Amino acid sequence: MEKKLFEILKERGYVKDLTHESEIIDLVNGDPMCFYLGIDPTADSLHIGHFFALTLFRWLQDFGHHGIVLIGGATALIGDPTGKSDMRKMLSKEEVAHNKAEVKELVKRFVKTDGDNPALIVDNADWICDKTYVDFMRDIGVHFNVNTMLAADCYKKRLENGGLTFLEMGYMLMQAFDFVHLNKEFGCKLQIGGSDQWGNILAGTDLSRKIGFSEGKKIDPLFGWTCPLLIKADGEKMGKTASGTLWVSRDKTTPYDFYQAWINSFDEDVERSLSFFTRMEISDIKDLCKKDIRGAKKLLAFEVTKLVHGEEEAMKARTTAEELFSNKGISDNMPTIKLSKNLLNINIVDLLVESKVVLSKSEARRLIEQNGISLNQEKVKSLEQIITDKDLNGNSLIIQKGKKIFLKIMFE
Repeated sequence: MEKKLFEILKERGYVKDLTHESEIIDLVNGDPMCFYLGIDPTADSLHIGHFFALTLFRWLQDFGHHGIVLIGGATALIGDPTGKSDMRKMLSKEEVAHNKAEVKELVKRFVKTDGDNPALIVDNADWICDKTYVDFMRDIGVHFNVNTMLAADCYKKRLENGGLTFLEMGYMLMQAFDFVHLNKEFGCKLQIGGSDQWGNILAGTDLSRKIGFSEGKKIDPLFGWTCPLLIKADGEKMGKTASGTLWVSRDKTTPYDFYQAWINSFDEDVERSLSFFTRMEISDIKDLCKKDIRGAKKLLAFEVTKLVHGEEEAMKARTTAEELFSNKGISDNMPTIKLSKNLLNINIVDLLVESKVVLSKSEARRLIEQNGISLNQEKVKSLEQIITDKDLNGNSLIIQKGKKIFLKIMFE
């Protein structure tokens, strides 16, 4: 018997928390309904966590449900305190406006915005920013109990550190109001998001019920669904790499580095990642991971890179990796940076820092002492080595860090 959508998504690991399980199952397996996913443009790109949530969005959309992507132009001005020990850096209105434009274009790469059943992209600044403070607090703030809010996970860390601000307390009110507004304007019934958003999602379902009660109206319940956070086998968030966040914008994370991040997955994470980022049958995924984990990693890296950067870039990243990890240790498309020729006659430790191969001089020294740095395929033996034009092949040289990181440095 053919599986229904909710069963498919649960089998693939997308289900963490549901406000009303049986009702949501019927909703997802039933006729087309309206749902939404919120993304705050706190940066001018999306990270892999956003991308994961967008894959759930796309599943629902492909099965006929009507999706809304909310770009939080208003909420980004406040900043979600969820899981933060310190207050987020406040962004200027100009920064948020720039980020919104970038994020909107990236979202369009992952969800359908034209043709049959296009997604709608909205901005909560359109219905929040024009409200006066007094009106918002009278209409929305009156329904929130501070004791209940402080018990929510999204405020616990900030509260424990003694630094929760009134500004951050307002975030939950705004996100809750988003859900109520989208329900009123578009008939939106379901909010999806990562499990760190559970408290904010519950606030929206609760606000709708309270507003209905205060107005003496019977309001159909709103529903919330969270998917698990992407946590690696070592307990760290997926998308955090040695070089920083794994972004979907190639200006921030190159397709090659993106590909390599997946190649370097822990064995224990590959089956789960293939379940999320491909549409292979689960039985085939399990079989592949059991028989050929290295092949499974290569497939994962290629498929996710193809999804994010396109097939051409994925093929180029795969070829580059194969060339670098062969005996050649060089590729036409390998990661490359340009430095000034004035930096020639520089100490190897300083070069490693300048090229950002390492984060500090102490790391550079440690790696050299452990034979972890190679220059043009020869181990660097001395902390005092000076890089001169004799080390160049033409106008470039190749630095290798450990077994997996290669960088061509061009001096111009």
